[in-house]
Amino acid sequence: MYEAAVRLCTVGEGPPGASVARTVVRIAETLADTRSRDCVMFAADLVSRLLPDGGMSPGEGDRLLRSVAAKLVRSQHLRDIEPLFAELPDGVPGPAVELRACLLGELALIGSGGGRRSLEAYADRLRELGHPLARLPRTRLDIEHRFAVRVRGLGSVKTAKQLRSRFPEAPSTDGGAVAGCGARDARDDGRANAAARPFRAGGWAREPEARFFTLPSPLSPGDFGISFIKELSLRCLAGEGSRPGSALACVTTPDDVLNELFSASYLGGVNGQGQGGAYARLYAWESLYALMGLPTGLPLLEAVRRAAGHRWLRFMAFTDWFHHDTSDLAFAVLDPTRTRIAVLAATDTDAHRDALG
Repeated sequence: MYEAAVRLCTVGEGPPGASVARTVVRIAETLADTRSRDCVMFAADLVSRLLPDGGMSPGEGDRLLRSVAAKLVRSQHLRDIEPLFAELPDGVPGPAVELRACLLGELALIGSGGGRRSLEAYADRLRELGHPLARLPRTRLDIEHRFAVRVRGLGSVKTAKQLRSRFPEAPSTDGGAVAGCGARDARDDGRANAAARPFRAGGWAREPEARFFTLPSPLSPGDFGISFIKELSLRCLAGEGSRPGSALACVTTPDDVLNELFSASYLGGVNGQGQGGAYARLYAWESLYALMGLPTGLPLLEAVRRAAGHRWLRFMAFTDWFHHDTSDLAFAVLDPTRTRIAVLAATDTDAHRDALG
């Protein structure tokens, strides 16, 4: 298979352009899934050196690298992967370095590779070079305990009954409605893009809504509920009350939010594609930082500590914005000063829509 891929890439045998790229992708992924040291080297060589230029879009190329890295870590022995890190990189750009950065990220998620001198040296060099994945710790944090863990009976929440059965409902108060009327939009496009990235990267059906608001005075903790959220100028709540079902909000925790953010790009949307564990982890943390308004240079464990001081809600609404099909997610976050609120909503479906918005 490897020789056939080499001929396709270097001699031009077979179909041109995108067809060549797709064929090489299938070969690389098959090699990555076939346990042997030679297959590790062949798969890495195909995606980091031989894949034809111009045959794939940048996004497709990224997904290929991430997919091959995930398959290598899932299928191969660490002793057969380790030789890929024999030489340290001179710079970040290039698929060879990117593949190895993804491999380190995938190994960190399964708690493997610690104490291996060549891997540690490569990770240190990536940090020196400023690679985005290098900001993540080489071990899984406790708050990440649910990443990629499937529990029977705990799929996506699709009904109010399911939401109430898993999370305590936040009370709806008149004071919350009054306070919500006084909230002011605090637009921040950069922060919104970071918050929404897991869903965009995963290819969810509708453009996510990420919004930020400020209050003139601290919100009473007991007033942070659905009556407050419904008064915010949110697109996802437009027309609330016009369909059967009543909006509700339930109290959740930062690990639940972080896990949903991870899953959004790790699994991908119905018509999208998963991004692999390394980048799904990065996008999840970037989104969580954006929701809390934290500086990107803040250490992750400090972010975990600060997350405990925020209040977190999952909410559900029955409006035309949500598809009420494959998956609906909506979170609201109140900061420790109780004067800043972040909202993130996303929805996915496999039904074709002419205008998803």
